[in-house]
Amino acid sequence: MVIPTSSGGGRSRIGIALAGGGPLGAIYEIGALCALQESIAGAEMNGLDAYIGVSAGSFIAGGLANGITPRQMCRAFIENDPDAGFEIDPSLFIRPAWGEFAQRLSQVPALVAQAAWRYAFRRRSLVAAFERLGRALPTGLFTNGPLEAQLRRVFESGGRSNDFRHLRRRLIIVATDLDSGESAPFGLPGWDHVPVSQAVQASSALPGLFPPVKIGRRHYVDGALKKTLHTSVLLDQGIDLVLCLNPLVPFDATHSPQHRVLSSGDERIPHLVDGGLPVVMSQTFRSLIHSRLELGMKGYEISHPDTDIVLFEPDQRDPEMFLANTFSYAQRRVVAEHAYQQTRADLRSRRSVLRPVLARHGLAIDDAVLDDTSRRLLGRRPPPGTRAGRALKRLEQVLDDLERALPARV
Repeated sequence: MVIPTSSGGGRSRIGIALAGGGPLGAIYEIGALCALQESIAGAEMNGLDAYIGVSAGSFIAGGLANGITPRQMCRAFIENDPDAGFEIDPSLFIRPAWGEFAQRLSQVPALVAQAAWRYAFRRRSLVAAFERLGRALPTGLFTNGPLEAQLRRVFESGGRSNDFRHLRRRLIIVATDLDSGESAPFGLPGWDHVPVSQAVQASSALPGLFPPVKIGRRHYVDGALKKTLHTSVLLDQGIDLVLCLNPLVPFDATHSPQHRVLSSGDERIPHLVDGGLPVVMSQTFRSLIHSRLELGMKGYEISHPDTDIVLFEPDQRDPEMFLANTFSYAQRRVVAEHAYQQTRADLRSRRSVLRPVLARHGLAIDDAVLDDTSRRLLGRRPPPGTRAGRALKRLEQVLDDLERALPARV
């Protein structure tokens, strides 16, 4: 999607907006950013004027604003390369929230006593009296504390900064205030005293999966509750061109080239309903956030007519991005490579439309790079039948086993 507008005089200010999507979203955005970095001359992803990130996109935005290149993120997050200079372990997303469980469990005796008193002495119905027991349910299954700690170590080393006020580029990370329902634009004046790592932790605290994050006297949850991208925050900063990445789109099985959906075990299922509740819920969630994104994009044409907005997202007919085990080492490589190649294909298909839009802001499509069919995000693997190929496959299996076993031992 492109929203073309007129351009003003002087140097264009360019920003990037990154939506959420969990580990899958982060992997897609890393692959797509690598493709954009290579294919658009002048689009230095670490030298843009402003960055805004929501949920998983906040992690990527924080890295870009800190000078971490898309290729470095790929080496650290996708390839587990120890020479990347830092490490982000995807298993950090699935550490059980033992502290939250213990805190809620400790409330059970008092809540049972209160419910019994309400039933016996206040003549409440049994159901109404015991509704208070719902307070003992944990607010999240997984903790995001280890992720915040690791991000803090990354941002506080290697010449980077965990302080919004010390960054050379404008960085905005959006969370949602749980008590008011209002957006919290960490990084803007009045919100920039919060550490970047803690803002990322709050922005990615998806209710039900992660407990709300307490900052000061307030509690914050996922920034995507209000808007998918929060692009308007960048537009209000006077940005002339915004590159938007949205990883989650509803899957159109009726127009898929294969007319079938891939399940986690490469099993084919003819209809989404055959995938059970997880697939149905995923499709529902994707449809809701994407319809909200489309409404927002139409609104920007009216509210900010002098800004160009270019949206990149997966093909809705593509089954590869719909069901992927992103906690598998091997699958992370597949998804990242697929996002890289799909973004390159998207650029090629929209080249005639994008070329004049980008040119208004001093950018150009590098045709030689874009048309080079030999380019890959990741190095080619040894043939599976060779000794090196078998050893690599065994290594991937061991890594997968370790990642699955790690949460059970924490």
